[in-house]
Amino acid sequence: QVQLVESGGGLVQAGASLRLSCAASGRTFSTYKMAWFRQAPGKEREFVAAINRNPGSTYYANSVKGRFTISRDNAKSTLYLQMNSLKPEDTAVYYCAAGTYYLLSNNPDRYDYWGQGTQVTVSS
Repeated sequence: QVQLVESGGGLVQAGASLRLSCAASGRTFSTYKMAWFRQAPGKEREFVAAINRNPGSTYYANSVKGRFTISRDNAKSTLYLQMNSLKPEDTAVYYCAAGTYYLLSNNPDRYDYWGQGTQVTVSS
């Protein structure tokens, strides 16, 4: 079992940057595939990015490709999401997820553990 806690959200203006962090419990962090999802008010949960146990293997939603970067520090058991050039449409609660599925996936069903989320609000 793994416990996940997100942090780093906030209120920023369009064009600004934020870095989200997801702190995971235990020394088994490196065995999990990790992902970020987000959910805006009144909308379904949306895939943002995923990263394999191999830190060189990543997968991004088209809406964030080129602006967001997912990374992990296994020594610190921490997942990151660097968000640049933020847009108002990026406003959402951002969730960290962990799973053991054998492939990177944009399907939330492939992830077994979820954090409580951190709010990101981007004003015009």
